[in-house]
Amino acid sequence: MPSVAFYTLGCKVNFYDTEAIWQLFKNEGYEQVDFETKTADVYLINTCTVTNTGDKKSRQIIRRAVRRNPDAVIAVTGCYAQTSPAEIMAIPGVDLVIGTQDRDKLMTYIHQIQEDRKPVNAVRNIMKTREFEELDVPDFAERTRAFLKIQEGCNNFCTFCIIPWSRGLSRSRDPKSVIAQARQLVAAGYKEIVLTGIHTGGYGDDLENYKLADLLWDLDKVDGLERIRISSIEASQIDDRVIEVLNRSPKMCRHLHIPLQAGDDSVLKRMRRKYTTEEFARKIELLHEAMPGVAITTDVIVGFPGETDEMFEAGYDFMKRMKFAEMHVFPYSKRTGTPAARMEDQVDEEVKNERVHRLIDLSESMQLAYAQPFVGQTLDVIPERDYKGAPGTGYVMGYSGNYIQVVFKGDESLIGQLCSVRITEAGVNECKGELISTAASMAHQATAAG
Repeated sequence: MPSVAFYTLGCKVNFYDTEAIWQLFKNEGYEQVDFETKTADVYLINTCTVTNTGDKKSRQIIRRAVRRNPDAVIAVTGCYAQTSPAEIMAIPGVDLVIGTQDRDKLMTYIHQIQEDRKPVNAVRNIMKTREFEELDVPDFAERTRAFLKIQEGCNNFCTFCIIPWSRGLSRSRDPKSVIAQARQLVAAGYKEIVLTGIHTGGYGDDLENYKLADLLWDLDKVDGLERIRISSIEASQIDDRVIEVLNRSPKMCRHLHIPLQAGDDSVLKRMRRKYTTEEFARKIELLHEAMPGVAITTDVIVGFPGETDEMFEAGYDFMKRMKFAEMHVFPYSKRTGTPAARMEDQVDEEVKNERVHRLIDLSESMQLAYAQPFVGQTLDVIPERDYKGAPGTGYVMGYSGNYIQVVFKGDESLIGQLCSVRITEAGVNECKGELISTAASMAHQATAAG
């Protein structure tokens, strides 16, 4: 039986794409083996280029695969492969470079290389691509939530970001295909679907009269689907129709990840973000009205070129006012090939570090402040795994619909079930709770009573 080993760097979308590529190998009778410990016939490295370090790490892993088994076919895909195929082809031992498209042709290339051992550079211009590449993932190693990729690429060209050049322009998956895939995932036992993409909220920008709100309503009608989560959405993409579906559909998770990136208008402008702090604040306010108790998480870049102490302080105060449930804080890092890397006034590393720590402290206090009002309330939680803080002690952990991580007493049979859990104690990274009932036991009682 031929074998394949995978190594994935970078974001959730890359992990989704690797799962999709695995399906192609599986259909050809391959078995998947561990990258670190086993010798494989094919090594596939799915690369990242979002930072310069992403490139470097990608090259290290490729060289590691070549050392593992010089006779194996070494195939490289992903964002770094798309933007710098020549750099990768120059690494001795690489057989195939394929980028972020044409992956449905992967097996054909691999068969060809196995026969004639001639290296192939199959990367072509991503900017000309207008079609969403259909790659299904019917199953995930993680049993409780399924990712469903609905969109690829981005049209924003923020000055710090290389991604439009590695993923191309925004293109949406055909709605019929999304719904069919959602039904398949529900049939496989998933209760929660996370809609994902490179610029997920841009879904429908390239479709006629069909936008994200339409897709959400169509998913709302899928029987057996309990929770719909949007992995990330821009403030500018949250229009009245999206707010209406968040307000009215009981399946929409009370959690949204909305990247802010900076809390100061002049920094936002240099980043080429498409909103002001005032517009952002207004959207957040509307969301709190539509979904009381909604958790809003965000991304922030610290120390963007030209960020003065005053701009940072203004941003700090703005974030505090927004009452986020959690912030993901990143120090700005230069990405070669982006306008921001060439800007004057790069911020000193020491200053960046100090600002990062201040924002992480702020994030932790906001996380606690968000969780506290839920003490005593009962939330829906889908346990994901044994409690990692103390494995084997009879506790499980999972996320509530509004993205609070909850730990409670219960055995592993609860994993993947919808549970009602009363929150007993609030904490920074996790809250404690007690199990009240499960959806299965509720249905059982209802049948008994009826």
